[in-house]
Amino acid sequence: MLLASSCDDFLDINKNPNAATSADVNLVLPQAIVASAGASNSFNSYGGHFGGYIANAGGFSGFGTLLTYNLTASDYNGLWTTTYQDPLRDLKYVIDNSEGNDQLSYFNAAAKIMSVWNYMKLVDTFGDIPYTQALRGEEGILTPEYDPAADVYQALIATCDEANDIINNTVTPLRLTKGSDPLFGPLAESTTERDAIAQMADWKRFANSLKLKMLVRIAASAGTFTFDDVDNSGGVSDGDFITDDAIVDPGYEKNRPNPEWNTWGRTTADALSNASRIPTTFSFAFYSGTKLSDAGRGRTIFVNYPSTPTNQLGNEVNNPVAVASQVQWAGSGAYAGLGVLKGPAQGQPILLLAEVKFLLAEAQLTGKLTLGGYATSFNEGITASFNYLYKDQTEAVTAAVAPLVTAYMTANNTANIGARSYLVNIADATTDAQRLEAIITQKYIANNMIASDESYNEFRRTGYPVTSPGGAPAVDIASNKSTITDRTDRLPTRVMYPSSEAAYNAANYRNIDYRSATAERIFWDPN
Repeated sequence: MLLASSCDDFLDINKNPNAATSADVNLVLPQAIVASAGASNSFNSYGGHFGGYIANAGGFSGFGTLLTYNLTASDYNGLWTTTYQDPLRDLKYVIDNSEGNDQLSYFNAAAKIMSVWNYMKLVDTFGDIPYTQALRGEEGILTPEYDPAADVYQALIATCDEANDIINNTVTPLRLTKGSDPLFGPLAESTTERDAIAQMADWKRFANSLKLKMLVRIAASAGTFTFDDVDNSGGVSDGDFITDDAIVDPGYEKNRPNPEWNTWGRTTADALSNASRIPTTFSFAFYSGTKLSDAGRGRTIFVNYPSTPTNQLGNEVNNPVAVASQVQWAGSGAYAGLGVLKGPAQGQPILLLAEVKFLLAEAQLTGKLTLGGYATSFNEGITASFNYLYKDQTEAVTAAVAPLVTAYMTANNTANIGARSYLVNIADATTDAQRLEAIITQKYIANNMIASDESYNEFRRTGYPVTSPGGAPAVDIASNKSTITDRTDRLPTRVMYPSSEAAYNAANYRNIDYRSATAERIFWDPN
């Protein structure tokens, strides 16, 4: 009998000691945060093409639907499947295994806030998505229904408040250590633990900043904005939102590189990751003097600035080739190691301070947020953009930014830029339409190849920066091979639901019209 029992245990092939069925939330949370940083890179790449930052370089072919916008359900599958499978599944695990546990409440709150970030990315890309029934396969829900995008936004806004309340009301929490918090913990190379109160205050500011973004996008129906009083100062203050760039840094280095560097910079073998893409003439014109003059940022972003090769997406007639052996979105010479692609050890930004300042400026301009003045937030957004670009891989700012900002303001008050000076000096704007154009245009400049998808979102929502369809490459944001003729901007309104949904969730899958005059838009897009 003993022999039979032993054989039964030995031959039980249903238990795999190498496939864990449970894990410590302290180990799962950082994995999910780092996976979110990887998703950020993927969304940035998608937005770079649709948002007018990335063009095809000479010497390559086979771009297919990217140039024509003849989208299929197979395009951008990974944005959907990877986001659900990696960060969101792990974040749900952390939430489920920490819910109601006071000791683990900080983990619970952080996971909920990161879930908001990921779900918002999905809504802004695909519209209606599985949310209420998402990731519930263990409950037998294998074909989750799609929630209306506007309802998901409202649920996410409520989740931000819920997470902040959890942090405020926790009594005996375990802290998020350096290893479990690669977002607001200390840098990986530091041995100093941050004060838990300061660390969780950053999480609350991050939650409020995400909430601000959603409320700005639904401003027509959102009423006057309200926020939890994070710093207990009474009322809403600048301290209720992030005060520095939100950057994920688990300790990237050459053999474990930052995801954006790995995509657009160099491989671990030091070869160029991508030579088939170069900057667009449209985006470069905001730095080169064609539309605005911005040498201070241009020389940190573009290789060999101002002699950077550029192209309009779709142009394959004598189109420039990428600079040989050089990373295309990186500073050169004295500016190497700065800008967008700083190096393999740089952290991965998932929310720029500049973007939040411009969101504040818009909310203040429209009277939705009774806090400060739009001009102050606008100018702080420009300064924050310079600050980020002049950070090196260690996140240290390497130059005095104030003189660079002053030079930028001065350059754009000269005669040749005078008609557009309000895009930099918002006091020169004479209408609210010009002021909004200035805010969104500066957000476009700040997000260049960092959060390009956010610029594509804002272009669809506001129509800025201004484009002239069929015009010169410097003023036409769309591919010159666009087959979308029913829409003025000649851009798709959104991407299609992925083919994986057609295969595994056919009951809820639907084909999307993304190209006609009555094409389906994301719910916050009036254009």
